[in-house]
Amino acid sequence: MNVQYVNAICRATKSILTGHLGVEVDILRPTAGSGSVPSNDISVILGVKGELKGQIICTFSTETAINIVSAMMGGMEVQQLDNMGWSAVQEFGNWVAGTTATELSKEECIIDVTPPVINEGESKFHSSYPYITVPLGSSIGDIRVHISVSEDDSLRRSAI
Repeated sequence: MNVQYVNAICRATKSILTGHLGVEVDILRPTAGSGSVPSNDISVILGVKGELKGQIICTFSTETAINIVSAMMGGMEVQQLDNMGWSAVQEFGNWVAGTTATELSKEECIIDVTPPVINEGESKFHSSYPYITVPLGSSIGDIRVHISVSEDDSLRRSAI
């Protein structure tokens, strides 16, 4: 997996948390894995297509999701995730998707990201592709970004 692409995806997620939500973020030590991708209570699943193909999965606890939604709503107190809260979690995924596409375009990599799918409940995602997990620590809770992308050789532009 190209480290430039992994770094661009991490920059995008950090940018959303710091720029949109005003939260300081520490990028912690990444790990590599394959097989099962663990999730927390909530997962935001983004499909990647274009010059890269694969998935980006952001996982976090319900408490972190509530904190994200609260920050998105200008600090309004949120007790639980209702329909509006789930919509905000999905919008957080859209923000990550759009910013990821922008950051990757700076690396001359053009992608499209599918609309986010939200998974509620602790689960495991199984894949035959390797992934990198990048933990992000913040005052609103921990977020793990699981990245499994590879170049789609049939769509990569050749250098001229």
